[in-house]
Amino acid sequence: MRQFLRNHVFHNLGLKLFSLFLAVLLWLAVAHDPMAEVAINVPIEFHHVPENLEISSENIPQAQIRIRGPVRIIRELTETEIHPIIDLQGATTGERTYDLTSKEIHLPHDAEVVQIVPTQFRVSFDQRTQREVEVRPRVIGTFAAGYRISQVTADPKTITIVGPERRVKAIENAITDPVDASGVIGRATFTTHAYIADPMVRPVKSGVIHVTVVTEKSSRPGEP
Repeated sequence: MRQFLRNHVFHNLGLKLFSLFLAVLLWLAVAHDPMAEVAINVPIEFHHVPENLEISSENIPQAQIRIRGPVRIIRELTETEIHPIIDLQGATTGERTYDLTSKEIHLPHDAEVVQIVPTQFRVSFDQRTQREVEVRPRVIGTFAAGYRISQVTADPKTITIVGPERRVKAIENAITDPVDASGVIGRATFTTHAYIADPMVRPVKSGVIHVTVVTEKSSRPGEP
């Protein structure tokens, strides 16, 4: 017994007592750490989105999470550490309502959720589809006296768009940014971009549009 006490209890006794003292101080500091609350707005994360399915809701609400915890944790808390996660596995076309509870909120250790706003939100889903639409150039400007526009072409003439099926089908064309062809005599080519009116629909491939404007002399005086 004496040998055991000598080897396992009294060996480095001073260092052991010092470690115990530090542990007690740390426990006291944590135990007496005052609590605080903070409200942070964070985007809702969607995980496991089914292939070929698109979220067609234009406005997805952010979540305001009220969090409680020790001051030392709350003071250093940032929105990148808070993750409201909604699992979309098994979602199908149509509308669906999701509950947002503390189970869906991933937080740092020692912090807890006090309140969530909103506690529910609705999302619309549609099949992902794509199709080609015509690119329509927009030309503005004041032309030289006696000249008029005889031809306007876009290159490429069409672009492929993708998005929720219902919204894609509603798009008739893509319109370029205005091209100022003031003073063009003969032919001139401008570089611009195409704009799709629906924010939920996007081009498959981003790229510039080349708009060529050709002017010619008017056949009658004063003809535009």
